Amino acid sequence: MKTPTCIGIILDGNRRWAQERGLPSLEGHRQGAERLRDAVRWVRDRGVPHLAVYAFSTENWNRTAEEVSYLMGLFRNIVETHFIEIAKENIRIRFVGENERFDAGMRASMGRIEKESAKNDVLTLWVCLSYGGRAEIVAAARAADDITEESIAAHLWTAGMPDPDIIIRTGGEKRMSGFLTWQSVYSELFFIEQYWPDFSESILDSILTEYGQRERRMGT
Repeated sequence: MKTPTCIGIILDGNRRWAQERGLPSLEGHRQGAERLRDAVRWVRDRGVPHLAVYAFSTENWNRTAEEVSYLMGLFRNIVETHFIEIAKENIRIRFVGENERFDAGMRASMGRIEKESAKNDVLTLWVCLSYGGRAEIVAAARAADDITEESIAAHLWTAGMPDPDIIIRTGGEKRMSGFLTWQSVYSELFFIEQYWPDFSESILDSILTEYGQRERRMGT
């Protein structure tokens, strides 16, 4: 079976998962955080060297103040617990997005785990926080000396990450919502009905099996 070099996942459906169970929306986010820790290990165990996850978009800042505040606390907790834990398993952590929008404490935590995991080489986890594909391209264009495909790619927030072979979106929606807009032009897309907290190893394996059976046609 072909092993992809990079998988991207849009982590969608946390709130709907909670609402359908009569739980607070915030509980869905907590369950989604637990599932992310599991999924990183599942991807690593299948020999995939890069995983990019869409955890918080630039548009998500427009959610209620209560939800945004909760998510900021949850993200910081994830960085300081889950990510430290998986970094000890030779996993590198990278954060991509408008990091300057986070408070000083969050930025310090993000910078610390990036530095401490920088030499890890089994898997690189690219965490897209306060991320938008158009914003990334605009930032790259402003930073590039000359506008070419190569110069834009070199100045992306995700510079160094291979273009994803597979992009998975959970939660039943069939759109990209600004995830890896530049990098996803030839990605194989998988839209699944299960909400993110219900993602499993068996779902991942079924996607990898289908990916292995697809004939990829670049540019056709």
